[in-house]
Amino acid sequence: MAGNTFGTLFRITTFGESHGAALGVTVDGCPAGLALDEKVIQKELDRRRPGAHSETSTGIPCDPKLNPTSTARKEADACEILSGVFNGQTTGTPIAILIRNTNQKSDDYGDIVTKFRPGHADYPYLKKYGIRDYRGGGRSSGRETAARVAAGAIAQAFLALKGITVRAWTSEAALIKCETFKETEIEANQMRACDSKAAAKMLERVIELKGKGDSAGGIVTCRVSGAGLPGGLGEPVFDKLDAELAHAILSIGAVKGIEFGAGFESARMTGSEWNDPMRIDEVTGQPIFLSNHAGGILGGLSTGAEITFNVAVKPVPSISMTQKTTDIYGKECDIEVHGRHDVCLCPRIVPVVEAMTALVIADLYLRQLAAR
Repeated sequence: MAGNTFGTLFRITTFGESHGAALGVTVDGCPAGLALDEKVIQKELDRRRPGAHSETSTGIPCDPKLNPTSTARKEADACEILSGVFNGQTTGTPIAILIRNTNQKSDDYGDIVTKFRPGHADYPYLKKYGIRDYRGGGRSSGRETAARVAAGAIAQAFLALKGITVRAWTSEAALIKCETFKETEIEANQMRACDSKAAAKMLERVIELKGKGDSAGGIVTCRVSGAGLPGGLGEPVFDKLDAELAHAILSIGAVKGIEFGAGFESARMTGSEWNDPMRIDEVTGQPIFLSNHAGGILGGLSTGAEITFNVAVKPVPSISMTQKTTDIYGKECDIEVHGRHDVCLCPRIVPVVEAMTALVIADLYLRQLAAR
């Protein structure tokens, strides 16, 4: 299987399956001298774990049984740094991280040994390889993202030293939109929404769908900001910043779309409406943008303004409702998907979006050093 490596200078390779012995990632190209230990990585892995919605408010991930959005699968996701770190600092050599699986229940998937699950990668995987891992989906499982989050934690630690932050949140879920933005509320509710009132409505709707055996999709918004965010990040022509971000975000299995700044609304605007006016900041003497329809990217390069984009997250395909499908023998049949699954992926995909975004920005930041 090709396609398990991402990045140019800050480069990662992931491995492992949902129901295999372990998942892992190798990070190559991280500069030496970065303070790093398991705690830095574990903090982000805990945010991706089922039910871990309120770390900043409680310091302890909540029990997934109390969070109706999440799967009941309990994985410690304890990370082990195997190489590339000495005395709490990166050495410049490849960093290998292992995350062992401890709570697999492959028997839950016995019914899909011969049946294709609607909305899953079962059928195309079989067509491509002639064999598939039906135990939760193998490499196509959302569990694969744990390795990405581990690598992204290192990228975020690097960017923090440069004064750059990456922040994502649920802006819409189950057709409920956030009406206000308050960053402190993101980690204080089960939906990781920026509006606590909207979060309560989202949760109510998710509980309703769960009772019916159904699921929900949503939208995650991401922002890259900070005093250290430079203009010029990106590599024209084929490695534009927005192209690299799109590559990274669309590689997440549940993501079906991405838009930057005004996004698709741009098609309904005139040039005079869309163009972001510029003025000189009285304090810094540098140009600033009075609006940000471009999402902080022009010509495939960062402008220095906040980089903003929205991500479309599909409904969880594993639902317990009876669905029409076919089997590997070419016969029509019905299927009910059993096992432990999320109802809405948005809260848990937030740290994954942050991780993939940080990996892109870190990689392009290093590539920028060679531009002059």
